[in-house]
Amino acid sequence: MRRRRTMRSRGCVPGWVCPARATTNGAGGRPRPPHNAGPCSPPWSSRSSPAHETYGYRRVHATLARRGEHCSAELVRALMREQGLMPAQVRAFRPVTTVQGDFRGIPDLVGRDFTATRPGVKLVGDITYIRTWEGFLYLATVIDCHSKAVLGWAMADHYRTGLVKDAIRMAAGTGLLQPDAVFHTDRGSNYTSEEFGRFLADRRIRRSVGRTGVCYDNAMAESFFSAIKNEWLHRFVFTSRAKARRQVIRYIEGFYNRRRLHSTGHPWRYSRSPFQPGQPHRLRP
Repeated sequence: MRRRRTMRSRGCVPGWVCPARATTNGAGGRPRPPHNAGPCSPPWSSRSSPAHETYGYRRVHATLARRGEHCSAELVRALMREQGLMPAQVRAFRPVTTVQGDFRGIPDLVGRDFTATRPGVKLVGDITYIRTWEGFLYLATVIDCHSKAVLGWAMADHYRTGLVKDAIRMAAGTGLLQPDAVFHTDRGSNYTSEEFGRFLADRRIRRSVGRTGVCYDNAMAESFFSAIKNEWLHRFVFTSRAKARRQVIRYIEGFYNRRRLHSTGHPWRYSRSPFQPGQPHRLRP
């Protein structure tokens, strides 16, 4: 460690350059060619970077590997630490019990298993709010458990049942939803209402709910809200709902669905969907 610091202090390892180490094939043997003498350019080197300064060292390392620039994850971590580069940090979570509706007769068909063998068979959804100077902007989402993509979303200045119905309509408009698909949510009154139940039944979608106040039962939907707020929305102070809406669309359609690295990879790598590069932009509610 001291040797590496000394080298950097002398300017031997500038910035994001992977050092080419001369090794030998044995005692007295000929030197091996360096593993990689090319520069490891950071993904956030420009404002147009798809990472938007949200990546930690693991995702930075994965991004560099996709570019064909090979260096160890620990080197990426050390260089980020040296330059004082930190990703967007998750804020402390404060659990909030949602307004409980009449959930009698609605089972939990997911059981915290947020995986699916193909697109459109298992979906999760939730509602969150975004602060603006005009008041709250409410965001409802429909997320596919197979691709991790946001298939449907809707925003409004209210969180009535019509908001979540608009998000379902958008998801159905992708053509990816399968007959008897499962839509899993919390026990909020919007999702457990008779009106919403009839709306889903007309589209051959089965309802599923978790327990009241147990965020882990809908962890996938909660995880997306954590990502969009901590990676993007918390950077801004919104003077109007229109400005907040533009940033939500920018994150979902421009970054999360198309470029963001997930633990399972890119959404469009696993299914033919409207998120593939070169495909027309999806309809919006």
